[in-house]
Amino acid sequence: MKSLTLKKIAEVCKGTLHCCGKGTDGEISGVVLDSRQIKKGYLFIATRGERADGHRFISQVFSNGAAGVVCEEEPEDKSGPYILVEDSFQALKDIAGFYRQQLDVTVVGVTGSVGKTSTKEFISSVLETKYKVLKTEGNFNNEIGLPLTILRIRRCHEVAVVEMGISDFGEMHRLSEIAKPDICVLTNIGQCHLENLKSREGILKAKTEIFDFMGEKGRVCINGDDDMLRTVKTVRGEKPLTFGLEQENDVYAVNVENKGLFGSSADIHIDNKSFHGNIPLPGEHMVYNALAAACVGNLMVLTEEEIARGIEAVKPVDGRSHIIRTKDKVVIDDCYNANPVSMCAALDLLSTALTRKVAVLGDMFELGKEEKDLHRRVGAYAAIRGIDVIVCIGELSRNAYEGALAGYGMEGKSVYYFHRKEEFLERWRDIIEIDDTILIKASHGMAFDGIVKVLAGE
Repeated sequence: MKSLTLKKIAEVCKGTLHCCGKGTDGEISGVVLDSRQIKKGYLFIATRGERADGHRFISQVFSNGAAGVVCEEEPEDKSGPYILVEDSFQALKDIAGFYRQQLDVTVVGVTGSVGKTSTKEFISSVLETKYKVLKTEGNFNNEIGLPLTILRIRRCHEVAVVEMGISDFGEMHRLSEIAKPDICVLTNIGQCHLENLKSREGILKAKTEIFDFMGEKGRVCINGDDDMLRTVKTVRGEKPLTFGLEQENDVYAVNVENKGLFGSSADIHIDNKSFHGNIPLPGEHMVYNALAAACVGNLMVLTEEEIARGIEAVKPVDGRSHIIRTKDKVVIDDCYNANPVSMCAALDLLSTALTRKVAVLGDMFELGKEEKDLHRRVGAYAAIRGIDVIVCIGELSRNAYEGALAGYGMEGKSVYYFHRKEEFLERWRDIIEIDDTILIKASHGMAFDGIVKVLAGE
């Protein structure tokens, strides 16, 4: 890893290097927080978490070939070099920020209320048709995940596509300082993290902190159909590039053909050019993700053929509209996370199924004072979309249950409420029928992946 020696790391994170008779001039080959991931030549950063204290594993990582350790207290095992710091998490961010400055790589930063991970996947798939790309694993998008992603970049990589997620003011500012994105992509401004950010205006303010450390020649791609993002007229004197379904955007789609659970197709226009794109993942929101990728691909001088090929090659991410076909049913696994916008998008997707439609909905977290009303609206929306069976699970989801009952168009439909998912799993065979299409959607903390495993027969 370029310029990352133990001496330089100690300097960067304002730590004290103790050599313990070992060399400190060689470049380290990797940085990890998990002692199980240590390889010869790696740096281990010992952190204290809710479940484990990394300082307990220092002896183990040295025996496994660690080049050195960053820690907050003097280790009992001094068989290798260690750097004493006040805050290991801050040291991680400092190291990643320094490393980023040494890299000759284009960084694409992706943020927004909904669709960050899927958009990241689309952008990566498009850029991989021409470049060597590193992308965020899963949704490693916070002040721990982002630095670790930056530290995975190697000399062979030409582009890094990084997801940047926040829940409060100031976080994006710090993430931007680490990533220094050359291209910033904003998907939308929804109703996430209202507990801290209070309003959509607050969310916009927090998300646009991504521009704070954007590269000098940086470009911005925003969803031009989003009412809040449309208020971003200029960034550093430059007009953002816009994408969306409205033809006033710089990148837009027409003749969108919905193929239900099999995705969609559209004619995508960029500047004065157009091409036909097949979008393999279902839902209108995936069209937006593809358009964001087309916008970035155009900035990175890809041809229309390369962009189209990359869009068509994108793969689903587990827990995010991942369609599982069993011998007697279809399960839509969308249980990684949830908020009102993504809930409605998932219900829109379910409504396209040609079979009986079942929605298994759980609690949405971090919605602030309006959480009960927002759940109620989601339940009502499920009713309006004509979902045949609505199952609401969780304390907050009682409000979704009430909203569904009050919704119109529910004649002949069934609505169920369970306080806990275990109660539903005891009765699911009485509710689910052969050939049903079942959406499973909730915030990650509800652990609905257990429901997915049962219904999918895993």
